This record gives sequence, C-alpha cells and structure tokens, in this order.
Amino acid sequence: MISTDQNENIVLMNTVSEELTGWKQEEASGKPFEEVFKIINEYTREKCVNPVTKALQLKKVVSLENHAVLITKNGDGIPIEDRASPITDMNGNIIGAVLVFRDVTDQKEKQKKIEYLSYHDQLTGLFNRHFFAEEIKRLDVDRNLPFTIAMVDVNGLKLTNDAFGHEVGDLLLQSVAKVLKSECRAEDIVSRIGGDEFVILLPRTSSVEAELIIKRIYKAMELQKVDNVVISVSIGWETKESSHDDIREVFAKAEDFMYRKKITESQSMRNQTIKVIMHTLHEANAREKIHSERVSKLCRKIGEAMKLDNEVIKELELAGLMHDIGKIAINNDILNKPGKLTEAEYEEVKKHPEISYHILKSADVYTRLAEYVLSHHERWDGKGYPRGLSGEDIPLVSRIITVADAYEAMTAIRTYKGAFSHEQAIEELKRCSGTQFDPEIVHACQKYCWTRKGEF
Repeated sequence: MISTDQNENIVLMNTVSEELTGWKQEEASGKPFEEVFKIINEYTREKCVNPVTKALQLKKVVSLENHAVLITKNGDGIPIEDRASPITDMNGNIIGAVLVFRDVTDQKEKQKKIEYLSYHDQLTGLFNRHFFAEEIKRLDVDRNLPFTIAMVDVNGLKLTNDAFGHEVGDLLLQSVAKVLKSECRAEDIVSRIGGDEFVILLPRTSSVEAELIIKRIYKAMELQKVDNVVISVSIGWETKESSHDDIREVFAKAEDFMYRKKITESQSMRNQTIKVIMHTLHEANAREKIHSERVSKLCRKIGEAMKLDNEVIKELELAGLMHDIGKIAINNDILNKPGKLTEAEYEEVKKHPEISYHILKSADVYTRLAEYVLSHHERWDGKGYPRGLSGEDIPLVSRIITVADAYEAMTAIRTYKGAFSHEQAIEELKRCSGTQFDPEIVHACQKYCWTRKGEF
C-alpha cells in the first residue's frame, strides 16, 4: 500500500510496498509518486497511465490496466495488479490517494503454463492440433500465397512401441519433432496433430521451395537414430496458389500425397526395424541368438526330410530364426533367469508369440511368417497357447517349429539344467507325440534329421 497527498507526493508506504518497489519509507517520503512507482506495459514496454493521477482526476476508484509491470528501484520488473482510490476528509474534499497493489508473478506463471499447454503438445513441445486449427485459418490470406502445407507421418511407430516399449517410441517422436523444428524456418508453423502425424504450415512458400525444405528434413532424419532404430518419415505436400483454392482441399491433397508415399517408404522402414529388433535381441542375449540359429537349421533339416517344396523350406528356415522375436519385449532378467520361472514370469514369457506376430505382421514381406510364429506354442491336442488350436488347424510350419524348438531346448546346456542327450530328446519327443507334437513331424525328426546323433 502507498498513500499520497493531493499533489501525488508519497506520504506513507507499508512494508510490502517497500519490498516490492525497493524503496524505503524514509527515502520515498515526499517524492513524486511516479518517481517511486514506475509502471510499463508488459508487451509494448510503454509507460502505463498513472493510477493515482487517474483516481484523483476521476474522483473514483480505478484499476490498473492489464499487463502492467512495476519497475523496481534496481531495474527489475514485477507483474502487478492494483487499485487506486481517492482519499477524502470529513467534508468530502479529496486530500490524497491510496494505492493497493500486489505481486502477481505466480499467477502470471500459472496462466502462462495454462496457455502453453492449451496450444502445445506436451511430449514434443510443438504446437498442438488446437493451435494448428486456429493458425491455418489465420494464415489463409492472400498475402501468404503461395501457401504450402506439408503432412508428415512417422513410419513404424507402432512397431517401435511393440518391440522396444513406449519410452523408445516417445523418444522417436521427440527426435522427429526436433528435426522438423530445426530444419524449418522461424516463420513456419510445425504442429503435432495426432499420435504419429505432424503438419508444417509454410506461408509464402512455393512447391519448389517447400521441396527443398523437405529434402533437408529427409537428410537430417537419416542422421538420427533412437536406440539403434532408424528414424523414417513420409512427407506429402500441396501448395495453395490462388485465393480461389480451398485450404481444406489443399490439406486433403497433402495428406493423400503423404499416404501414397507411406505405402512404399513405410514398408522399407519396417523391414529395417525388424532386422534391428533381431540384432538388438541377439546382442542383448547371446543364448537367444544361438537358440534361434539352431532352431532355424533344424527346421530346414525337418523340411528337407519331409520333402517339402524349396519355397516352404526357405520360409521354415526364416520362421525358425524369427520365432522368438517377440522376446525383445520381455524383461532380460526373466529371459536369463538361472532357475525355474515363477507363475507370473511364465505368464509374461507366454506373451512372446503374440508380440512376435504383431512385430512381423507390420511388414508385408513377413505376413505369412507372422502367422507361423504366432502358433509355434500350440499343441497337437489343443492345450497350447495363445489360441488353443489343435491338429492340422495349426499351420504346418508352426508344427515343425514346435518340434525343432523343443528338441533344441532339451539338448541345450542351461545354467539351471543339464542337456539331454540326442537319444533322450528323441524319446521325449516320441513320448509327447500325438499330444504335444504332430506324430508325422516327430517321425521325420527321428528318422531323417541327423546323420550323426545330435548334429544338425
């Protein structure tokens, strides 16, 4: 609180006003109000109307204009709100004024955060869909022609989330956002409008100029990796050349162009990502690498013994190599546990066929393999998982993987158990023939697969 006389000279200051202004009562007393209480507009930096002067002139209570900042004695700025009132004597004569004001820094900060969140995407820091919707209307004026819209879609985000977890997926989105922001110009508007979709508004930008910017973006993306995952995006764009063009149609054409590019670019990226997943799994778990390679070789041997077509044998070999790719999403502590799994841990491991399916299904080239690996823990008697298939409802390739997987697991040395001999493993396969395993495949495994016992 600060009070003045009718000439606007300071009479009294309380402790809070001393702290906020930086002036002490004794040094401010008698000084002109404006010398002690300097206020400017937060945005224009222009001097604000003196509230005391206004209250004395209007002879009524007045409030300070919005966005007022108090300039302290040492030059700091403090956002404030205040109210000035005239002081009258017993006869109603104005003898001065009193100003009550408060520091609204915290309130302003909270308001800024609310405003920021209302217009920004929390994960990437880019503008959000709400801001984009407002901004495209604001920019859709003749002075911004030619006006280009670029649609950006992140390839393989779901695959990355499935294989490496949402934390890596979030890092992928943040990396994409960083590249888009750095390669665009200050006047361009970059927004995240969906889970894996971004849009760039390029005012006063021709299609040729936009293409140069997009080439820069592609080049910068090639240099980025997140946990060994290559970053890939598909970008389509369209330019509004005339005021007669409908901005909604321009947006739709940009989106359509992006989706057409995504058909080819996304598949290539997914194929790459699947290779990265296999490499990451095997690098983190040498035992899984050895297991997958041995199962793959054994699948081939069984296929040859059953005189299957060469194309089927090739699929068998690849499916055997990739049958456990879903284990990338299983905790390594569980995979490497030197002992029996708990019930909860076993349930976690049982998820890997479905995870493998979703990973491989994402790439067209692996669609058939996805079906095979999904069923490699099904049983001949229908008591397997995840779907409880039985007999010949289980794909042949899956049935072969099941036998090869079991044989390899039995004959491999583990920290918690010794390895079965070739004879012991064959006897166990025979014992479970007709219940867990397809009898025909067990027979082929027993009769044809090893010229020397246990070697394949």
